[in-house]
Amino acid sequence: MCLAKILERLIYDQAPLTVLELGTYCGYASILMAQTLPLGARLYTVEMDVRKASVAEKVIRLAGFDDDTVELIVGPSEEVIPLLKETFLLPEVHLVVMNHWKRCYLRDLQLLEDYGLLQPGATILADNVIFPGAPHFLQYAKACGKYKWRVHRTSLQYFRGIPDGMAQLTYVGLE
Repeated sequence: MCLAKILERLIYDQAPLTVLELGTYCGYASILMAQTLPLGARLYTVEMDVRKASVAEKVIRLAGFDDDTVELIVGPSEEVIPLLKETFLLPEVHLVVMNHWKRCYLRDLQLLEDYGLLQPGATILADNVIFPGAPHFLQYAKACGKYKWRVHRTSLQYFRGIPDGMAQLTYVGLE
């Protein structure tokens, strides 16, 4: 199964009102999510690279989504996450999609916890946790007692012969 199918199914099943995407790249997943979101929902997508964000902004707007549906935030995730409540008026996140630098997954998950953006039932979907991999993120999710977790078996998008995985975490809160 691929990212697109897992995302579509998850959004249809859960109908999240607030989605945070870390790693916009060219905006493909942003558009996919925006098309699937329930009425009144909002996607906040964070891209640190100014040039990629500029391309993604054009693609997202050409697809017909305005700032009320998809808000693109330019900056490093470790600087943006602490500002989400105050600056972007985002009280909590129902779905987080991580598809940025794998080495940042654990740090950003802990920032989301520290800033109270995750409420029980929030879902975190992290791509490419096997290859290139995010071992510390997976180890933390499995051991900390704050998450129910599973790994969807996938393969690399352009190299079907290389096995990969997508982690799906459900935040249950402090144990």
